[in-house]
Amino acid sequence: YFNNTDTGTSAACVEAELSNGKTVDQKGVAWTVAVVSGLALVASAITSGLGHSNTAAHVAAMALSLFGYFQAQAFIGMTAVDLPPIVASWTQNFQWSMGIIQVGFIQNIATWYQRSTGGTPSTLLSSLGTISVEVQKRAVEPMVYLMDRAANGLQRQALQARTNAGGSSGSDTSNTVTIHGIQRVGFRDGIEVTNIFLTGYIFFVVFVMFVVLGVLIFKLFCELLVKMGKMKGDKFQDFRNGWTTVLKGILFRIVLIGFPQMVVLCFWEFTRNDSSAEMVLAVFTIFTMLAILAWASSKVIRLARRSIAMHKNPAYILYSDPVSLNKWGFLYVQFKATAYYFIVPVLVYILIKGLFVALAQGNGTVQAIALVIIEACFLILVCVMRPYMDKKTNAFNISIAVINFISSIFLLVFTRIFDQPGIVTGVMGVIFFIYNAIFSLVLLIIVLIASVVAVCAKNPDTRYQPMRDDRGSFIKSQSQLTTELDALGATARGDSKHGWNKTGARIEDDDDSLSGGSSSDPSRLQSQQTAYQGGQYPSMDAESGRHMPPSYQTRERATSPYEPSQTTSMMNPSQENFRQQPSGGSPSPWQRGAGYD
Repeated sequence: YFNNTDTGTSAACVEAELSNGKTVDQKGVAWTVAVVSGLALVASAITSGLGHSNTAAHVAAMALSLFGYFQAQAFIGMTAVDLPPIVASWTQNFQWSMGIIQVGFIQNIATWYQRSTGGTPSTLLSSLGTISVEVQKRAVEPMVYLMDRAANGLQRQALQARTNAGGSSGSDTSNTVTIHGIQRVGFRDGIEVTNIFLTGYIFFVVFVMFVVLGVLIFKLFCELLVKMGKMKGDKFQDFRNGWTTVLKGILFRIVLIGFPQMVVLCFWEFTRNDSSAEMVLAVFTIFTMLAILAWASSKVIRLARRSIAMHKNPAYILYSDPVSLNKWGFLYVQFKATAYYFIVPVLVYILIKGLFVALAQGNGTVQAIALVIIEACFLILVCVMRPYMDKKTNAFNISIAVINFISSIFLLVFTRIFDQPGIVTGVMGVIFFIYNAIFSLVLLIIVLIASVVAVCAKNPDTRYQPMRDDRGSFIKSQSQLTTELDALGATARGDSKHGWNKTGARIEDDDDSLSGGSSSDPSRLQSQQTAYQGGQYPSMDAESGRHMPPSYQTRERATSPYEPSQTTSMMNPSQENFRQQPSGGSPSPWQRGAGYD
């Protein structure tokens, strides 16, 4: 402050920002977290193809949760809150998860598309020599930054503070542009404001195309190795026999991963209207994704309820039907069987959170308060229900929910709603960076170790305890059923006449399962009828009191998930009285060792 020497009153105020020239916005950080996330998803796919379903489910669940945490960090950077520089720089490392990536030719495509569809591209980045850009705005005076461009064509320099003694109402306000939230994120990455939506959209489409191309190449590569004799015929047999269904499931997973990104960008585009064609893209994309996820969720709920009605266990149909598992499994494998419906609260949580980030760009305080309430509700929900598949996965996701809730509280403080001194905001910004950086590092190490072990270990399933919902006893084995336990499960599913290697167990046709049509194939019904000639199995030995496996505790569980009524009617009446067998005969192999001999 400059004080008047005569009166002692303040005559002027000068504010300057000090910096050591360092930043936590590092391309190396962004690339590292992106590569680890991608490797985890690839590792889960490879592990699933090798038949280690338990390991694949754990790695996929951790990878999706890790990706969701990165998107939550990006959400904070997209809010219209005056973030401390270290927080804004830190969250910028995760904007790639929202498709905000600066690539020269992509920007050219976006600008061309906008012009050709009646839009007017912004020229903010090309006018930095004459326009002052406010990338952060406080309640009293703006923190203004400039990117100086010399007349001789020097490259853009770092953001500098602009002196504005008259506040935001100075004489140069006509050359001042205020950007915040999503616009700030795009500006920091060198993306024109009008290109932000289309940039994220293009990268989402490109990601989908690369995944489809990768699946096709992997399919051809596997078939070529098998024909050359360099790979065993039973390797990746699930994928090779039913690769189209697997591809559909992968595309559904991509829709789920890209859902937070498209919710924010599409609804934000509704408020921008950069061009009529972009508005059409936004409307079509977001409502198509909402319809796909809503229909898929309802499909899972219907299958689970049918399984409960028929078999007293929601896991039976969800995991015994390979087409349902490969196509819809991305919605429920990370949860325990009794929490099959929890994907609905997760989708609602993402949707509401994204709506506030996209539509409340004019008021950062509203966004911060909304995020605190949303994160608190979700944290309470996951702590009370503990819906994930086991203790480790629950701890993993609950810890992420806790960090997201704490971050939302910090975001509320950054709005200066508590009128705290500036030094407090700065210190809290440093704390925000430290605890999020440590937590991110821990998550990355956990996911990386799990991914490496999943791919390199001979039997990675030994690292994980069997699921309490007994899903493992319902998932079809991809190897020959050589043990009595596998044979028991195969008989209950109607697979004893054809192993996984036979065409009867292939998953390439959606009509072969509940997920897409009826199961009226005569050969299937005949195989099921033959499989059930072995008889019903008692649920408990009356003398020893020992229970048989959970899937056989009731007679209804012995029926096939495909055609229960027809299969039951085909059974021999003598099978209903399994306990009343002649005492002189030798015990059945299903009875030996179970208290019957």
